[in-house]
Amino acid sequence: MEEELKCPVCGSFFREPLILPCSHNVCLPCARTIVVQTPESEHLPHGARPMLLMGADYDYPDHLDKMSLHSETDSGYGSYTPSLKSPNGVRVLPPAPAPSLASSSGASSRALHGSLCSSSSITCPQCHRSASLDERGLRGFQRNRLLETIVHRYQQERGLAPGAEGSAAAEAACGGSANARCQLCDSNPAEAAVMCEQCDVLYCSSCQKKCHPTRGPFAKHRLVPATHITQPGPSAHRPATALVPSNASRKFPTCADHELENYSMYCLNCRTPVCYQCLQEGKHGKHEMKALGIMWKQHKAQLSQALSGVSDKAKEAKEFLVQLKNILQQIQENGLEYEACLVAQCDALVDALNRQKAKLLTKVTKEREHKFKVVWDQINHCTLKLRQSTGLMEYCLEVIKENDPSGFLQISDALIKRVQGSQEQWVKGALEPKVSPEFDLTLDNEPLQQAIHQLDFIQMKCKVPPVPLLQLEKCCTRNNSVTLAWRMPPFTHNPVDGYILELDDGDGGPFREVYLGKETLCTIDGLHFNSTYNARVKAFNSTGLGPYSKTVVLQTSDVAFFTFDSNAAHRDIVLSNENMTATCSSYDDRVVLGTAAFSKGIHYWEIQVDRYDNHPDPAFGVARINVVKDMMLGKDDKAWAMYVDNNRSWFMHCNSHTNRAEGGVCKGTTVGILLDLVKRILIFHINGKQQGPIAFENIEGVFMPAVSLNRNVQVTLHTGLEVPMIYRQTKPQN
Repeated sequence: MEEELKCPVCGSFFREPLILPCSHNVCLPCARTIVVQTPESEHLPHGARPMLLMGADYDYPDHLDKMSLHSETDSGYGSYTPSLKSPNGVRVLPPAPAPSLASSSGASSRALHGSLCSSSSITCPQCHRSASLDERGLRGFQRNRLLETIVHRYQQERGLAPGAEGSAAAEAACGGSANARCQLCDSNPAEAAVMCEQCDVLYCSSCQKKCHPTRGPFAKHRLVPATHITQPGPSAHRPATALVPSNASRKFPTCADHELENYSMYCLNCRTPVCYQCLQEGKHGKHEMKALGIMWKQHKAQLSQALSGVSDKAKEAKEFLVQLKNILQQIQENGLEYEACLVAQCDALVDALNRQKAKLLTKVTKEREHKFKVVWDQINHCTLKLRQSTGLMEYCLEVIKENDPSGFLQISDALIKRVQGSQEQWVKGALEPKVSPEFDLTLDNEPLQQAIHQLDFIQMKCKVPPVPLLQLEKCCTRNNSVTLAWRMPPFTHNPVDGYILELDDGDGGPFREVYLGKETLCTIDGLHFNSTYNARVKAFNSTGLGPYSKTVVLQTSDVAFFTFDSNAAHRDIVLSNENMTATCSSYDDRVVLGTAAFSKGIHYWEIQVDRYDNHPDPAFGVARINVVKDMMLGKDDKAWAMYVDNNRSWFMHCNSHTNRAEGGVCKGTTVGILLDLVKRILIFHINGKQQGPIAFENIEGVFMPAVSLNRNVQVTLHTGLEVPMIYRQTKPQN
């Protein structure tokens, strides 16, 4: 809150804050320093750009240094060549020579101040809007007494001397400071004793008695002890009265136009408090007014309501900051985890490459050893053959040298055969190497190099989706249908491609998939009545399936509530009474089904005959969804029914009539239908009396309530009924 209590010009706590037309506040001493003189005889040359009072220094021509850019048609910004700078960066005007106050009184000083400011403007240091000063000067702006009180209370709570904080900044912005002195003494002003809040003048004891008597028109003025008053030095262009009274009671503000009147009304047109005299003779005479107290309470309520919204947003912002900090921590942890994972994956690739390198080197070594062995074997074999051939050649040469014909001929045949045999040993290819010195091994590393170059991040952190959160407040059951809703946890960054909803069979059996899609709300129809179902959901993405959510238990209705189904009725059927009453527009029998489907349990409903003319044959029973609807119920194999006239009834299935019973229907008759899928039987009652023996046996499957009627009959359906006592106490007839 402290920043809200500091002046945007001097950077210290507000002293005598003024409310500017833009609703921002500024200290009265600081306001005096940012007032811009606007000589009426000077005008802005066409195309000249305005200088703002805030921002960096600008170099402008000298003839623009003292020119006011404020007019009724400008952009709303005042200008002046800034020369001083307050502690928070706001530019202020250079101090002007102090006017002589030797012969001035309190009224004359105010008149002088008004004359100085009559052609001046002030620019808000926060929003940069300019406002013209009227003949009252800065006194034309309302003083924010409430803000002043809050500042004083804030300083007292923290043990700060009023006005002490930021005094150096205030002095720099205001051109120096001095102890508060009387503003009416001719020479050697004495120390001020009091200050009149209406006159805005400091008095010593002597001047107060002479110039501000306690009688007459000054009797209602409030004099405040001047315990600590900071006042501009001799260079200030007008005296300041930054006063914080000590132990002074809170004073309610008076009207700016009528200083003796307190505010009593609120002008809705001008949106400002006014006094009674403003209504009588001021500019607010024809404006819409409301009592000050009423508007005070109304605006307080509006502010409280607005604060409530801001408080909620602030609470959300705090929670959001906590979440962001948690995200920072998770980012740090996930970053370290992923770095370790990346290093491990790269090391694994390097290890796999080293293992493959060792395997390839082993292959090269085996190939080299094989070639060595083949060549060495060939060398040894060739050497042996060459030694044998050389020996034979030398022996033959010695034999040829002999001159004994008989001896030569004695061995020549055998020797010739040996030489020919030795020659035949050097067959074609015997003197060719069996292996090549080249290695027929070429390492195909191109795919691996491409894979290494393409090794990149597909996704920084691709994980399976988290656990979905079931929204229990939206999960519900209605009759034999259940509705489930879920959502992902907040700040989930893992993508979700869809969801899988699973449901058991209502008897504690295994789960089965009942929904697959992207929606987060699903309704499952056609379940068993009076059954307990367990449901769970999980999310999936390209990475895989996420974990299951918590299991939610849903109980279907004990008894069935249903109506006639307009979508499952013949087009001649006319429904009314919220689809509880049915009749027909045709003389032929037409079928209408109910909205409920039964496959398990015991169910009972009744049909009341509202109109019965000309003795028609309405039929009541159950049917499959694909029953034929343009003829009497029970004429095909998709329906089991009892049709009845005014005297008797028959059971009919597959156009077969059985078990005729006495007792018909008339207007007001109630027909009860009991479907027991436990014993797989169907029983009919007319006015509480069972019709004949058991109607049908071995009934199984999925059935819907059904009726066939024509235009001579009108019936009304009654559902949500308990099984009648007559059936509970009496065993069914065989």
